[in-house]
Amino acid sequence: MAHIRVSVLGPAKLEVDGAPVHLTPLSTRLLVRLVAADGEPVPVRSLRREVWGLNAELPGQAQRDRNEVQKRVLELRRALDPERTGEGARVITTDQLPTARGSETTYQLVLRPSELDSAEFTELVNGALHAAPATAARAFADALAMLRGRPLAEVAEEPFAAGLIRRLDELRDAAREGLIRAQTDLGRPDLALPVAERMVRERPDDPRAVAGLAALRALLRERHGGELLRHRVPGTGTDVVLVRGDLFDQADANLVVGFTDTFDTATEQDVVISRESVQAQLVERVFGGQRRAFDERLRVGLRAFTPVGTESARDKPRGRRTRYPIGTTVVLPVDGRRIFAVAYSRLGNDLVARADPAELRLGLERLWPTVARYGLFKPVAVPLIGSGLARVVELDRAQLVNLVIGTFAAYCGHDPAVARELRIVIHPDELAAIDLAPVEACLRSLDGAGREGRDGAGREGAARGAG
Repeated sequence: MAHIRVSVLGPAKLEVDGAPVHLTPLSTRLLVRLVAADGEPVPVRSLRREVWGLNAELPGQAQRDRNEVQKRVLELRRALDPERTGEGARVITTDQLPTARGSETTYQLVLRPSELDSAEFTELVNGALHAAPATAARAFADALAMLRGRPLAEVAEEPFAAGLIRRLDELRDAAREGLIRAQTDLGRPDLALPVAERMVRERPDDPRAVAGLAALRALLRERHGGELLRHRVPGTGTDVVLVRGDLFDQADANLVVGFTDTFDTATEQDVVISRESVQAQLVERVFGGQRRAFDERLRVGLRAFTPVGTESARDKPRGRRTRYPIGTTVVLPVDGRRIFAVAYSRLGNDLVARADPAELRLGLERLWPTVARYGLFKPVAVPLIGSGLARVVELDRAQLVNLVIGTFAAYCGHDPAVARELRIVIHPDELAAIDLAPVEACLRSLDGAGREGRDGAGREGAARGAG
């Protein structure tokens, strides 16, 4: 039995056993006319008028017309059944219709739903309308993917096709609306947005479509909040996201806070550490201003690391004197999440913090393995590290962001499960000073093929940021 596929959801085409079958324009129009009958028999008189465009009845014309229609039907049956198995007669049946002028031959197209794309489309949409959201989303998407253009394109302006075309258009709109609803119910309004936008492009005067798009955009704005950019790291389940906001408002995320190599926290008179620094805000906003309790936890965490030196009281009369390697990362559990205190700058004996791009890179490269090990695969939020009192003056803000992204992506090449999301938090006061175009370019550079490609892209993006 041949596998037949008639497609009319766009320019008509016929396939038999997966191979396209060429039809003459007249045979194509005949096939589409039979499809437009929607399973009903069509008299020869109607076919002669609607396919051939013949209305006049001259002496002997009726017989000639019957012969011409019969010839084209035979041609179509042979196209449907090249192996002459009898499928052609099964697909296009012949019957006699009693009329006042005698019996009239009729032809009827009999196709299974799997053999006619418009029938399969109808079944998919109707089934999806009563399905649960995940099942409905898949079915609606599959149905809409079948549309290749205007249904019954060859006879789209003919009155005999108007009913079926109208029904298919209504099903298309129902599928689009259903897909938008299902994706929204599943928490994926971003996947619904292109569907809503297309509906409005095609029906700009439809108030329902316009209102639906506006509601969807409002939902996305609310959902994304201060989100500026988002990009999936290839080969991982991790997104890199830039958001406008405050680091300490990221309640669902682990936090990265940069320290100097002495891990100073004293803010008295703004001599050692500024009260405006991220470190000072960490003590105040996360640890309730209990600096001594925080210092004790920090001191316990630092026991696991070997100092690289100790300053004398004469050389460094204020602040702590024990120095730790750049990249030293102390993990501080707080309310089910983690604070990663990482040393990426050096505090001079003059109490001025300084870091160069190489030290910042080293600190970040040593940070990510600790995040992967202790971060519980939670989102990790990072401030615009190096832009403030650390004085990484060689890099602008976009280059600093790219350095964070590049080192993170490079480590993901070794361990794809570092964190569910890298969230780079840019304070609103800093947003105007950062050009996001180089950051977008760095994110696009991550789209390499394979793990090795990702490593190279990440290092290249970071190198551009540090250049």
